[in-house]
Amino acid sequence: MVERRTIPRSVEQARACMLEVEIPTAIMAVLEALDRAGFHGVVVGGAVRDALLGAVGVDWDVASNATPDEVVELFPRTIPTGIEHGTVTVLSGRGDERYAVELTTFRGEGAYHDGRHPSEVRFLRELEQDLARRDLTINAFAWDPVNAVFTDAFGGLEDLCAGLIRAVGDPARRFAEDGLRTMRAVRFAATMGFALAPGTEAAITGALEVFNKVSRERVHVELLKLLGAARPSLGLTPMATTGLWDRVLAPLEQPARDEAIEACDRLPPRPSLRLARLLWPIRHDREQVAAVVDALRPSRQERATVLRLTAIAVDELAAALELEPSLRPPAIRRVVADLERPYLDDARALLELDDEAVAQIDDALEGAALTTKALAIQGRDLIASGVAKPGPRLGQLLAELLDWVLEDPSRNRDDALIERARELELAGAPVP
Repeated sequence: MVERRTIPRSVEQARACMLEVEIPTAIMAVLEALDRAGFHGVVVGGAVRDALLGAVGVDWDVASNATPDEVVELFPRTIPTGIEHGTVTVLSGRGDERYAVELTTFRGEGAYHDGRHPSEVRFLRELEQDLARRDLTINAFAWDPVNAVFTDAFGGLEDLCAGLIRAVGDPARRFAEDGLRTMRAVRFAATMGFALAPGTEAAITGALEVFNKVSRERVHVELLKLLGAARPSLGLTPMATTGLWDRVLAPLEQPARDEAIEACDRLPPRPSLRLARLLWPIRHDREQVAAVVDALRPSRQERATVLRLTAIAVDELAAALELEPSLRPPAIRRVVADLERPYLDDARALLELDDEAVAQIDDALEGAALTTKALAIQGRDLIASGVAKPGPRLGQLLAELLDWVLEDPSRNRDDALIERARELELAGAPVP
């Protein structure tokens, strides 16, 4: 969330602010070399925005009107990182001060046929033409630290001060060029605590078919950033009203969707937890939940977390807390054993339990074994005592012992467990 009182309100204020910002020495060396050779070099985009807001450790983007061939000729050490798109990596500095500066030529772009990549790239000499192709006004700043010139060609400072996310130029055209920009717009609304400009929000609906062409991995990255924001509702609500929601998440009836959005703002800023809450209304349709999650191409851990938090065990935890006091502790232990302890904190957060309920869970679990590995004896002990033999039955016997211990944790003693194992084996032995 951005503290708007810190935002410069004019180009002059922005210039004064940027004069206090320390640009890495290696980048300054590149910009100074460009200037001496008669070229125009700047730092651009979101890095400048973040610097205006006081962010530290900014990842600078560097651009110039020098073509890739001119950059290669000017600098002795270069790598053609993405030369067809105008990017050349300049190796600047030496030793510990060595820095790889990605230098991109000012450029214009042809038609976007796949909703993500331009059909052609044209190298330009004018900075404002380069800034015109960028997605949002707050990402279209440029700072020339050599000549102390700040450029805001599209009203980005005004939008920063007003707390608005606005597309550069015609929003329909910007979104038609790159479908991911629709998701970036709602993500920035959430992470910056801003609102979408009406025209920008309205244009998202018309770009949904283009959005469908975007790789789900890229969508997943934007969604995680959105869900990690202080108030994800600022991005989730426009996702719902524009139709993005149904292209990324599961379609929901409006009351359930509104409740899920409101709940996300109350939950800790853990993206997997909040994603589970957005899928909570469809949790009983396991195939649909898995399909939505898998479509986002998550990591294994993210997938496991969301599927676990939308499983029946979380409902059973809520139900266990409603039982009679005498029945409650063993029921809680059995549910948590099924849920698995690492997911308990998220499950409690998801249910939005009060302090009393949390205390009841903690009391029920104190000193309790929740897995067979936590039992006072292991399979080898049962074998050594002559109670069991290696094989499938050994695992079954340990599971039965765990269930017995979940009923009363004080039973988790080696002598009691050996005796209980004998009883279970005798009870299950065939009658001669």
